Amino acid sequence: MLRTHTCGELNEKNIGEIVVLSGWVNSCRDLGSLIFIDLRDKYGLTQIKFDSTVGDKNIFNILKDIKNEWVLQIEGKVVARSPETTNTKIFTGHIELEIVSITVLNRSLVLPFELNEERGGEVNEALRLKYRFLDLRRPKLQQMLKTKDEIIKYTRAYFHKLDFTEIQTPILANSSPEGARDFLIPSRIYPGKFFALPQAPQQFKQLLMVGGVDKYFQIAPCFRDEDPRMDRHYGEFYQLDMEMSFVEQDDIFKIMEPLMIELVEKFSSKKIVNLMENGRFEKISWTESMNRFGSDKPDLRFALEIKDLSEILKDCNFAIFQDQIKDGGFVKAFNVKGGAFFSRKEIDLVIEEAKKKGLKGLSYIVLKDNIIQSSLSKFLTEDLINKIVAECSALDGDIIFIAADKWRELCGAMGHLRSYLAEKMNLKDNNLAAFAWIVDFPMYEYSEIEDGRIDFGHNPFSMPQGGIEALNSQDPLSILAYQYDLVFNGFEISSGAIRNHDPEIMYKAFEVAGYSKKEVDEKFSAMINAFSYGAPPHGGNAPGLDRIIMVLNDWSSIRDIYAFPKDSRGKDLMTGAPCEVDKKLLDDLSLILKKTEK
Repeated sequence: MLRTHTCGELNEKNIGEIVVLSGWVNSCRDLGSLIFIDLRDKYGLTQIKFDSTVGDKNIFNILKDIKNEWVLQIEGKVVARSPETTNTKIFTGHIELEIVSITVLNRSLVLPFELNEERGGEVNEALRLKYRFLDLRRPKLQQMLKTKDEIIKYTRAYFHKLDFTEIQTPILANSSPEGARDFLIPSRIYPGKFFALPQAPQQFKQLLMVGGVDKYFQIAPCFRDEDPRMDRHYGEFYQLDMEMSFVEQDDIFKIMEPLMIELVEKFSSKKIVNLMENGRFEKISWTESMNRFGSDKPDLRFALEIKDLSEILKDCNFAIFQDQIKDGGFVKAFNVKGGAFFSRKEIDLVIEEAKKKGLKGLSYIVLKDNIIQSSLSKFLTEDLINKIVAECSALDGDIIFIAADKWRELCGAMGHLRSYLAEKMNLKDNNLAAFAWIVDFPMYEYSEIEDGRIDFGHNPFSMPQGGIEALNSQDPLSILAYQYDLVFNGFEISSGAIRNHDPEIMYKAFEVAGYSKKEVDEKFSAMINAFSYGAPPHGGNAPGLDRIIMVLNDWSSIRDIYAFPKDSRGKDLMTGAPCEVDKKLLDDLSLILKKTEK
């Protein structure tokens, strides 16, 4: 070994010992006769001291040329620091090392950016990603890697304790309609045919249940060609994938809830709120969540609930509200506590934000100094305005925002404003953790691609509530699925379902979505064939580990969770991927590139 100790473990107990440390130069201070070096490795810092009045001249000649991030091996004697130079902020702050010998293991070029944010300030993300191997030396990212490892280790132990079996499912798989674009892998052996990187181990884990595994989990890599965003890394991510046989929806919840609570308590300082009296997570139907919060991933750390004013205003004389309600639309509002003190400019900014989300306008009622002022005063009677104030539980000092539109569009826009105003009012308390299950998702919805076509609303392998009877007799848009999401502080961190394990129900479910029996057999032959040989009822879910870690640590981007992330456009700035390849490789795969105009 090139060291006897790490740079983070020496203390007063080691005083008098001769030790060897290896690491990077974090900083170097030349005070004339005295030279100090802070030597750093993954584990911490140790101060190194050299006195040129008594020290070896050869050592001095080496030290005078040393720069930050050079890699050194230093042998020295552990001595106590004087009381006035003690550094209580670090574990090794009561000692320092007097150099006996020094070896330069490697030199460093001038850094493209300062690793110490206190010295260098914020660094452009593109530059950090290009030199990610340097960025990883920062303590924040070292801690991130350690935390991620500890969470994965803890999670594995949790499921092993509950008698789950960890199984690795295939990476080269078949293409399936999971809701995102597949990454396709051309086959050399079978020209013109393709593997797909799995968007999730969905089919394989269900086949494991058919195979009698009973309880399965894995830390699964997943691949989706989706546009990146702050909570979604481009291309690849990891999820805690689990599945169980002979279970109902609440059995899955009972497995997952204690784990989530333990992760919050062990790996963050957040206080869990919003639990039910029995300590369980609240369950909210998808429709109720959209109505109350304008989102199927509501942030429950704060109230700011949306109220439906359609019944109150259905006979009003304000044409915008009246016409919208008659046309099947709705009028909704929410009350912002303390918002009466918004300036006119601030109110205008809220209205502009509403218009960005598709609303044609946004009305308001201000309760200030026991006077009600409103943009609706010319259109609504005093009685109606008072009814709105009462419905929204508004008090003096509050402001009510009101909008009208079709249900889905209105919910989404009001949900966005709810989050926007919560940010503005500092309502998103990072010291709190609020969980909830969103349940009873619609099984079907209208296709976003083809007008009038019915498509799956969520996971196509979910069991429809009511089974075959519902599929045969109900309006498809009214059918609910045994589909559920787990939300945490406004982020969807898990999605799951009780699965459709019956071939007859599966054929019918896909038929409603426009798939023929032949298409189902072609796309899901393994599933249909397996289910024909006695499939147990089963279900599961798959929490996104990366997203959970991001929320636990209040990091602003999920890219911070990865050792080597892609940038906001899905490119690896360090290696240059994606990149062009030799024509020979394309020929081996029987591929011809289509030329496109730039």
